[in-house]
Amino acid sequence: MKRLENKIIVVTGGSGLLGSAFVRKVAEEGGVPVILDKKIEDKDVHSISCDITSQDSIKNCINQILDAYGRIDGWINNAYPRTGDWGKALFENESMDSFSQNLEWHLGGYVKCCQQALNVMKTLRYGSLINLSSIYGIVGPDFTIYENTPIINPSAYAAIKGGLVNMTRYLAAYYGPYGVRVNCISPGGIFDNQPSIFVENYEKKVPLKRMGKPEDISPSACFLLSDDAAYITGHNLVIDGGWTVV
Repeated sequence: MKRLENKIIVVTGGSGLLGSAFVRKVAEEGGVPVILDKKIEDKDVHSISCDITSQDSIKNCINQILDAYGRIDGWINNAYPRTGDWGKALFENESMDSFSQNLEWHLGGYVKCCQQALNVMKTLRYGSLINLSSIYGIVGPDFTIYENTPIINPSAYAAIKGGLVNMTRYLAAYYGPYGVRVNCISPGGIFDNQPSIFVENYEKKVPLKRMGKPEDISPSACFLLSDDAAYITGHNLVIDGGWTVV
């Protein structure tokens, strides 16, 4: 039997780079992936248009899923809502209104999804949820890798991803008595056609000497969603090629 046989697994941001890898791997492991995304591209997978910044939108999507399948076995919070000026200004020039908006959309959106999805799992008395954080939720950025590139690491990213790591611990403690597990994954840098100098800088530092691929992350997500991880909750799984150990 495959690891996620017949499990209903929801992936927010399931049309994106990481999200689509999660969807493919869930299907390979025998699960039934459901994409929640503002833009729907994969017509072969059950997809629902969803805005995770809206509690009403999330509730509507969950009702549609329950009408179609009767349950939710797993949920991956992977969507990446952000403002139009994201990564456009150094910290000393960042708009604090934008900072607050990004916290509300991204961190707040994940918390809204957690509340709605975990309450369903609480009623069912089983289920597994994963929050996507980042290495920059547990360590500070190495700003030298951005030198001579147009890439700017926004301060809100650290606040959001760091908050998600500890929010995961809170939720694991809160929902554990109901048989519901909550874990976190913190990937390192994922290759997405970044400028070559950034890639070179990154790969010089990371012990495995390459950036990550979506396929490096998705198998571990399926493990955490599966019954093989039945006694794992509140954990932050770092998948970074060794970035955070040096």
